[in-house]
Amino acid sequence: MPLAIEPLKPHDLDEVLLIERASFPNPWSRRAFLHELRENPVARLWVARAEAGGGVLGYLCLWFVVDEVHITNVAVHPSHRRHGVGRALMAAILSRYRAEGATRAVLEVRPSNKEARQLYEAFGFRSVGRRKGYYFDNGEDALVMEMTLSAWPSGNQAEGLGVESL
Repeated sequence: MPLAIEPLKPHDLDEVLLIERASFPNPWSRRAFLHELRENPVARLWVARAEAGGGVLGYLCLWFVVDEVHITNVAVHPSHRRHGVGRALMAAILSRYRAEGATRAVLEVRPSNKEARQLYEAFGFRSVGRRKGYYFDNGEDALVMEMTLSAWPSGNQAEGLGVESL
């Protein structure tokens, strides 16, 4: 299924919030997304759609600071998981920000979230640390994972994944 990766717009928030609530025990609020979208100068928010202008299948939020991409939030609608949406989002984002000068990508993930960890590891992320008690809902630690973007092949690595735009 070809995907369009586009900047998240305020009118996408209802769909994004449905995915957020289905994905996380402590979901971000509309206010949190709006803050990132309108007030955080380093935040970049992206959505994946089945076609340009279509419904939101997944989203990825990040901070782009100097030469680092910090992935802050990523989720895919439950009915579209394991169909390459998350992989396409990651590939498109890593390719784009490498081309814009990023040299490193970093994120936090629950150790219990094996599917997400497997996806990140497939992209070359490796565990470099642990944040004790990071998740306040249950006190679970967070694994800090990072990758060096110079190891990411040059060119648009979203090609071959059915990504139409970014």
